[in-house]
Amino acid sequence: MKMKNTFLLIVTLLFNQIAIAQQKSIDVTASNITWTGKEITTKTHYGLLKFKEGSIEMNEGTVSGGRFVVDMNSLENQDLSGDSKNYLENHLRSDDFFGIDQHPTASLDIASAKLEEGGQQNIEGYLTIKGITHPINFDMVINEEGATANLIFDRSKYDVKFRSSTFFDDLGDKLIYDEIELSVNLKF
Repeated sequence: MKMKNTFLLIVTLLFNQIAIAQQKSIDVTASNITWTGKEITTKTHYGLLKFKEGSIEMNEGTVSGGRFVVDMNSLENQDLSGDSKNYLENHLRSDDFFGIDQHPTASLDIASAKLEEGGQQNIEGYLTIKGITHPINFDMVINEEGATANLIFDRSKYDVKFRSSTFFDDLGDKLIYDEIELSVNLKF
């Protein structure tokens, strides 16, 4: 009888853990990333990226994990048009920047999160671009419909060298800042 009660207790505890933890998949057609890159001349370029897949794991209202894969072929510029737009998009896809032929996806893996005031969550994770992975930290706000986050990554850490002061001296007004801003909009 004691063995049966122990078994029931274990099953109940496991069931409660499963009931508390939930995974939410994103709607890849409604979710996106807005990217922004800046030059020293105050010129700014921005555009969109789409997700290939993604999900977030929640446990009692706090993020406990997740993985998001970005389709780098979806890279789109939105501040230019015509030939200028096509040139920039092709250049960003080239080996000078993100080498999309060899690296068609980028990813973010969430390792942990800490619930903060106002429901915001501080996320610790790993960002992989061009097959290179580095830790990243950012804040995320989650509700029933989705989540939003703003993060900045240093492109030089991912071997994105073109006109970067990390790799080249004397760029003058040709310098492109290493920090790339991402505004993430997730829909579940």
